[in-house]
Amino acid sequence: MLTDTQDPFRWLLDSHFCWVQPLFNFVYRPAFTRDMKSGGPYFSQALLNAVLSHSVRWCRGEPGMSALLTPFENGAIFAKNAVRDLFSDVQHGHSKIPTVQALLLLSAQQCGSGNRTQAWLYSGMAFRLIDDMGICVDGKKYASAGHLSAEDIEIRNRLFWSCYFWDKLISLYFGRSPILQNSEISPPRVLMDDTAEIEPWTPHGLPSTTYRPKQAHSISCFIQMCALAEILNEILINLHNPSRELPRSQAYKCADAQSGKLRDWWRDLPEHLKINVSDAELECPPSHIVTLNCLFHTINILTNRAKLKLSREPGLAGQTAEDNPLVQCMSSATSIITLFNLYTRTFGDGHVVLSLAYSVYTAASIFLLEVQALGQAAPSTLERLAFCVGALDRLRVTSPVIATASDLIARELTALGIHTMPMLSSPSNPSAGENPSAHTHPGLPLPMDASTTLNTFPTAHGPSNRPGPTASLDNPYLGGEMDDGLGFNLLDMSSEMYSTFSQIEPISVTMNPGFDIF
Repeated sequence: MLTDTQDPFRWLLDSHFCWVQPLFNFVYRPAFTRDMKSGGPYFSQALLNAVLSHSVRWCRGEPGMSALLTPFENGAIFAKNAVRDLFSDVQHGHSKIPTVQALLLLSAQQCGSGNRTQAWLYSGMAFRLIDDMGICVDGKKYASAGHLSAEDIEIRNRLFWSCYFWDKLISLYFGRSPILQNSEISPPRVLMDDTAEIEPWTPHGLPSTTYRPKQAHSISCFIQMCALAEILNEILINLHNPSRELPRSQAYKCADAQSGKLRDWWRDLPEHLKINVSDAELECPPSHIVTLNCLFHTINILTNRAKLKLSREPGLAGQTAEDNPLVQCMSSATSIITLFNLYTRTFGDGHVVLSLAYSVYTAASIFLLEVQALGQAAPSTLERLAFCVGALDRLRVTSPVIATASDLIARELTALGIHTMPMLSSPSNPSAGENPSAHTHPGLPLPMDASTTLNTFPTAHGPSNRPGPTASLDNPYLGGEMDDGLGFNLLDMSSEMYSTFSQIEPISVTMNPGFDIF
């Protein structure tokens, strides 16, 4: 805890280092907190205000925060000060590492708010600055030994990989080409300070402390996230590049190669980071570990969506059908909503980062694909799609940009003649450690002439008479078990049925209206 810092600053800083830092590693906490007191080089007012402003997005709905934020224009003053101080530093040539960190946080904030141009410009400035400051080069190998301390090199390495990871995510969200590339002279994907690996992690800001503290594993999670980002980089450049389209045969080879890398990544992922969604007794791990697993499944879907599309080519149809990318997509989509369900039942919706929300949208695109291909879908598929729609609607509060994704789904559902029942709201801030089954799920979207059996679903405050889903959010695609309601078997599908799926153009995986490259 930052015990010498007054509220709401301490609360907002602690929130950042709980929910955001382990995933993105934008700010090296030991140097930041030390230099905040001493005025050292790894602290600036622009960075402090950027952290506070970004955290307001997550903390605004927490108990007592409204009163604390009132004197600060409900938190808006932090963003104003961050931008003012940031551009003052840039104007006077005082750009240092805190400038880059502040730019990354402002980019992330503007991205979540749906301000695409600002998000892209802030991130671009950050990437230009690290190049200008020599951070894209391994400081230990290529810089003068007397120029940089061990701490300097550690912070620079972390910052390069934070920028690298954010570059891939923002490029994916908005359908752009990634900028930063890893090379033989880049900083190694190694962090020497592993203190954060063994620290206990508890969900900051929830109204109860009954969630059992768990080992954070922040360092290994970030390193594995960066390895996953390297695979995503190849997918963005070679399979989803807005300015370059590979020949079909070459694109398939790339997709197949990245599929192999994804399998290797999952095989080698440490057990403490790997979530088995079929575990009935599963306790929710720290939030960043859930997001890591969801991003793996998201990237698996992106790869196999490309392979499914490539199977339209006669020369590749047989080869892709053998790989059955449709099974991969369905399996990962169902895993995503299982993980997201676990997350929100434990932590609520209030701290869902955009990458996790985006994973839900990607999963929804696969469930929607079944409806588009067949003109109908099993009730369980509709239920999973409804789960995604309900989740995305709720997440507009903290990530307004997700409205674009949600609206794309709604448009397709309307075109298919599918209308939604009123969604049952999930508690935005459940008590950590509550019985996960004690929370509501969204309702079902139904065709106009369809009917369903409604049941009573318990809530955090007792039984509810509101309708809930009749099918569980388990994963029927894992291990080859198929849902009986599908009307076909994904593992034993006719070539005609497979062709029907491959001919459908799925909804865009970007959140940039009018810039559809996928």
